[in-house]
Amino acid sequence: MASSKNFTEVLIGGKVFTLSGFESEDYLQKVSTYLNHKLDELGASDGYRKQNAETRSILLALNIADDYFKAKKQGTSLENDIEEKDKDMYELKHDLISVQIKLENAEKAMDKLKEENKELQLKIVQLETENKNK
Repeated sequence: MASSKNFTEVLIGGKVFTLSGFESEDYLQKVSTYLNHKLDELGASDGYRKQNAETRSILLALNIADDYFKAKKQGTSLENDIEEKDKDMYELKHDLISVQIKLENAEKAMDKLKEENKELQLKIVQLETENKNK
């Protein structure tokens, strides 16, 4: 099923632009809001405002690229954390299964020892009875 192309008007830096894309209109608005935020952020600096338009465009692009690489690094870090936690969880599940098997074996051994103990108790009673009868 092919998505239809969306068109939406956005306000960026005080100018109206028509954006188009396969993303939702909300997404396109979100992108323009982000861009306006960056423009406002940089525009608050006297040094930025004193630059010519080309330099301001490059500084804006550098700031956006910086945000991108920081977000990408954070995403990679989170993915690595998830992989590490998945590995730890796998190991914990493995340990849990091992402990459950040991517990089952210990319970079987305990049941066997209880049965042997019962038999020995009966044998004691039998021997005591035989000893009294002699």
